[in-house]
Amino acid sequence: MSAKAQKNVTRQQGFSLVEMAVVLVVIGLILGAVAIGKDVQRNAEYTKIKQKFIDQWAVAYNIFENRTGVPVGDVQQEPRLMVNGAHYEDAPGVGVIGVVSGGNMVSRPLPKAICQGEAGPGMVRTSEETGATDEFALRQIMLRAGVRMPPGRAEGREDRYVYLDSNGNPQEIQVCFQWNSPEMPEGAGNVMVITGLTPDLARALDQMIDGKPDAREGLFRQEGIENGTANQAGLEWSANNTHYYQSGTGGLGGVDNGRRHDEDQIETVVAIYKMNQ
Repeated sequence: MSAKAQKNVTRQQGFSLVEMAVVLVVIGLILGAVAIGKDVQRNAEYTKIKQKFIDQWAVAYNIFENRTGVPVGDVQQEPRLMVNGAHYEDAPGVGVIGVVSGGNMVSRPLPKAICQGEAGPGMVRTSEETGATDEFALRQIMLRAGVRMPPGRAEGREDRYVYLDSNGNPQEIQVCFQWNSPEMPEGAGNVMVITGLTPDLARALDQMIDGKPDAREGLFRQEGIENGTANQAGLEWSANNTHYYQSGTGGLGGVDNGRRHDEDQIETVVAIYKMNQ
């Protein structure tokens, strides 16, 4: 065999162990980068939801209050400074309508939430009107005051935002506004109610807004969670990404069995965001 033939045979012997090891390391780095990239993309989406949707609705609420002097749904001629204060009533038999002082705010019928149509899924409070064009629909209130709303899903659906959960299934955020009485477990005041939040999105928003993902303290909290005793550690949000929705008696209900099926739609939670006026 000539020297040239021997050289060709040597070239056809394949990869060495060192070369194969380098290839495997490169493949591992690529797969790791892809996995990390998904987390980075999700975090970027969560930041976008806060900045382009949640924050913009808080701005729209504040613009409305500054322009009209009252929260959404309140009466300018006889303000109560409550969301939907126009429909605040006193307790039956007291004889005075809409008393808001001297402890009379406790145990009174609460005004319904102001939403664009029906209340969001999982909300404790019902909405004032169910039709999208009714007088107390959120969009109509804002438009009458000349307030520009976030783009949301589309025109007429500015109160909604659609995103993908960690399993790649679509979820829809919806915002409403309501007034909480002093006896409400999550605290009193005018609040934005946000439905359709997966647990990891709720924690991410809580961290960005409060600097601490705590379900019962700060401006951003879970609905129905009592603030508890002072100087105690915080409380986790009541769901996680192993909770999923399933059909059953009474409709959809959250289930936790630790499974992680790609077809599962992750259970969502309801949050309140305390407004500053």
